[in-house]
Amino acid sequence: MHGVAAARGVRDTSRAGRYHNRRFLAIADELGLDHSEEPHPSSGFSLVGLRPDTKKRYRATIDRLHRALKAHTVATTADTARSFRGPAARHGSSGGGVRVKAVCDCGRNVRVVPSVLAQAPIMCGACGQAFRIPEVVGAGVG
Repeated sequence: MHGVAAARGVRDTSRAGRYHNRRFLAIADELGLDHSEEPHPSSGFSLVGLRPDTKKRYRATIDRLHRALKAHTVATTADTARSFRGPAARHGSSGGGVRVKAVCDCGRNVRVVPSVLAQAPIMCGACGQAFRIPEVVGAGVG
């Protein structure tokens, strides 16, 4: 609903976005949402839900979303935090770590985990040179 309001240039909240006004309510109504008749003192008309006819209209989509959420839950809870590292692990990257700026001779830069750059050079598509981690001037001087 906020997206519809923004696209139309309608200010549907106040109090730093906490209070949902009657313009929000009108859009909610237009989109098939049910609401209370009286506003909540601090959040206005923020409590909305699907009307029965809207729920019926979108039943197939709602069912698909429920199945997708269930599949996601099964997939992510079956693995332990120790064994599941997500897509990065399947593609041979480090799966995390502190990224640093690597530069090439033409001035472009990328953020990369140093261990990934150590595996093989990353080549710049603009100048063809390898990205490198610049030496810090004055490092180790004390």
